[in-house]
Amino acid sequence: MKFGLFYELQLPKTFEGETWDPDAEHRIYHEMLDQVELADKLGFDYVFEVEHHFLEEYSHSSAPELMMAALSQRTKNIRLGHGIVLTPPAYNHPARVAERISALDLLSNGRVEFGTGESASDMELGGFGVTRGLKKAMWEEATREITRMMNMEPYPGFQGEYFSMPERNVVPKPMQKPHPPLWVAASRRETTMVAARLGMGSLGFGFETPEELGERATEYYRLVREECMPIGQATNPALAVLNTFMMGPSDEEAIKRSANGPGFFSYSLGYYYNPLTGGRHTPGKRNIYRDYVNASSEAQAAVAVQARQGFLSDQEIAAGEPADEVQKALYRAARSGNAIGTTKRLRETLKLYEDQHLDTMIFVAQAGDRRHEHIMESIEMFGKELLPEFKERHEKVHKPWRAEQLRGVDFPINSSI
Repeated sequence: MKFGLFYELQLPKTFEGETWDPDAEHRIYHEMLDQVELADKLGFDYVFEVEHHFLEEYSHSSAPELMMAALSQRTKNIRLGHGIVLTPPAYNHPARVAERISALDLLSNGRVEFGTGESASDMELGGFGVTRGLKKAMWEEATREITRMMNMEPYPGFQGEYFSMPERNVVPKPMQKPHPPLWVAASRRETTMVAARLGMGSLGFGFETPEELGERATEYYRLVREECMPIGQATNPALAVLNTFMMGPSDEEAIKRSANGPGFFSYSLGYYYNPLTGGRHTPGKRNIYRDYVNASSEAQAAVAVQARQGFLSDQEIAAGEPADEVQKALYRAARSGNAIGTTKRLRETLKLYEDQHLDTMIFVAQAGDRRHEHIMESIEMFGKELLPEFKERHEKVHKPWRAEQLRGVDFPINSSI
């Protein structure tokens, strides 16, 4: 199993305040640079960063290509992942995406992972005039053409349903041929299977349990072998999932350090992606962090469950998922066996995912009001105390298993796994 870091660049407002201190955004950008630089030195494999717009407090990462360009000069080996680029043309013209990805691939000496997706928040869809019912078709049309732009010379032009352009030679071309590995954001099982059929890596944002992951892995690789029709000119068979991450000298201390990180992550995610709440957001005037802290007693109970990070009781598990979307997000993250605790606890938890043949685990470290020094300490602890043994088993055990799963696949494979 390989490992990476995942960034939304979250920035909750203070409980009392209505805005951020003047240095807040500057601080979290430079903290991310320091964290990823440390992860690179310790041997982490990936960093993935989102593209989101207008999602105050939840994500201040609206120009990930600039952060990735900076990281390309501060790191040497870590793979630079877009997790993801919004590819419907109203967000980003396909030719501009092809140019940016290719330029970053050259700057980074061929280290780009090209994640794609659509978003589902009303703030973003409405802000750019993207029709919800058409966004998936827009994503597929644009993503397919972007891969062609990156390896055709010249690109012959396109008359499509959602964008058109005349013949042009789209330059520069990427260092990785025919293009960087392709991923798609997958919060649901169905999207993971779409990824398999299109020859794309699945960036799982659903906080899956090890058992759920095992079922997905079996079916995903079967579809890659039997039903794949690649959207690009090379396939990237790969499964990645998110997991909240914080380490400490004891489980109790790690949970304390984690504090309102994953709880706020889940709450704000539910807030923006639930049309009943996110659709009524008042830009620049809402304090979501204060709403989170002042949640109703029922919601606060779910937040308390979330804070325990994987210590759900049998009764809580038996009760099942809440119907409310916000509570469901909290519950799913809490029950997924999160990477929060001591070296011993993380070894045991992550081994469950390794045993189910996960390709890549991506840690959510920067979230909510977590502190930079605790994130740095966690990255260092994991890199020194756990990463080497997982890397060794990846080479000796996982790669042969993958090779067996992909036996007979006729399409070109361009994957960093």
